Amino acid sequence: MTSSARRQPGIPQGLTIVLTGFLPIVAIVSMFPAVPAMIAHFASDPTAPTKVPAMVSAPGLTVAILALFAGLLVDKFGRRRLLLWSTGLYGFVGMAPMLLDNLDHIYASRLLLGVAEAAILTTVNTLIGDYWDEKGRYRWLSMQGIVGPFFGSAVIFTSGYLASMSWNAVFAIYGVGFLCFFAMLAFIYEPENDDTARKMLGIGAEASTPFPWKGVLLFGLVTLFGGALYYVFIINGGIVWQELGVSDPKEIGRLTTIPSMFVIVGALIFWTTGRLGARTQLTIFLLLLGSGLAVIGSASDWKGMVAGMALQQTGAGMAVPTLIAWAQGYLPFEHRGRGMGVWTSAFFLGQFVSPLLVSMARTSSGSMQGAFLIAGGLGIVIAVVTWFIVTPRQAEPALA
Repeated sequence: MTSSARRQPGIPQGLTIVLTGFLPIVAIVSMFPAVPAMIAHFASDPTAPTKVPAMVSAPGLTVAILALFAGLLVDKFGRRRLLLWSTGLYGFVGMAPMLLDNLDHIYASRLLLGVAEAAILTTVNTLIGDYWDEKGRYRWLSMQGIVGPFFGSAVIFTSGYLASMSWNAVFAIYGVGFLCFFAMLAFIYEPENDDTARKMLGIGAEASTPFPWKGVLLFGLVTLFGGALYYVFIINGGIVWQELGVSDPKEIGRLTTIPSMFVIVGALIFWTTGRLGARTQLTIFLLLLGSGLAVIGSASDWKGMVAGMALQQTGAGMAVPTLIAWAQGYLPFEHRGRGMGVWTSAFFLGQFVSPLLVSMARTSSGSMQGAFLIAGGLGIVIAVVTWFIVTPRQAEPALA
């Protein structure tokens, strides 16, 4: 049998990692069709209108808290073992509410789901850096961005169908975690760096290079702001439609279909601008995201809203692959797990603080559109600052 030291990652590894990286997305988008049915089922519980929506974001908060610790485990014990355990846990606790009929117990299962997601996200993003050089990373990160909208639509359609069957049938969709588990079992292998003996015979031994704190703190801070801006529209976009006088869900769905596909345009821009370096890509995605939010905030009708969405969704399509690729450029093999743990924590902390910051901006401006205008202006300012604080091109570290 060929040892993992001589193995080269190919399409099976790439597709497995791309699909596994979508598991946390399933945890968010699959819940939305089920929320009304769950509230109705637990109508006798006065806390249901508060607890049920909170279940949607509960895993994200757990990810923000635990991802750094997951990164430490990745560097100490290796990638494959942690990924297998966490994906198996995802399948079990994700489907657990099918057998539960208590809100507190279901909420606890969602928090455990976040534990699994923290390890999955950190390990998957680490493996992308381990398996491929810079060109390969851009190729597979771009693939994630292109496939993402189609996968998300399929999840929403499936979860809506399941929710119509029963209030808890939607949790069956988490069984996809077991499919990913068996794919990992077949295709994912433990990567090695040049110091094979230290990694395989003394995993967790003292690192030969210092942890790159300066670079990690920089990409962590920018990722925090980028994550907060990324979720502004996802969480609050429906309220802006209402302020513009469009409240029919079918009409909103019709109007947002085309601009939502601009996520793919963002992924393609990420791919084509890879040779320009992280500073240029970061600036482009923040300018697109910020200007899109600003246009939405100043729109007077649905046409302005759609135009702003096209810009915002293009920036959103660049956001995650740009931030991940930039972060990986700072991280040598022995620190990659911990570094990607910081990245994951920062991005999901941005998800958590985003609605809080938008709420403050809405109170200050008097409307959700005003909050979007403030967020857009902030995004443009951050883009300009990023241009000056990020070096023109990060040197590629020693590859695994």
